[in-house]
Amino acid sequence: MNSTAMIGVILIVLGVVGFAVGHIDFTTREKVVDLGPVEVNADKKHSIAIPDVAAAIALLAGAGLVLAGQKRA
Repeated sequence: MNSTAMIGVILIVLGVVGFAVGHIDFTTREKVVDLGPVEVNADKKHSIAIPDVAAAIALLAGAGLVLAGQKRA
């Protein structure tokens, strides 16, 4: 399998994961109050949405690269 087809397979996997997961969640810790030895922290949750269009483009581009890689071999 050549490098073009390998990149295509990676894009296909990323597209499927994008459809399956839909978003990425992560938490950050922020300092709210800092009064000398007293410190108050708060956890803040963030979410990044993965658009369905981006997942579809990754799938289609990956399929195209896999087909192009097979024709070259």
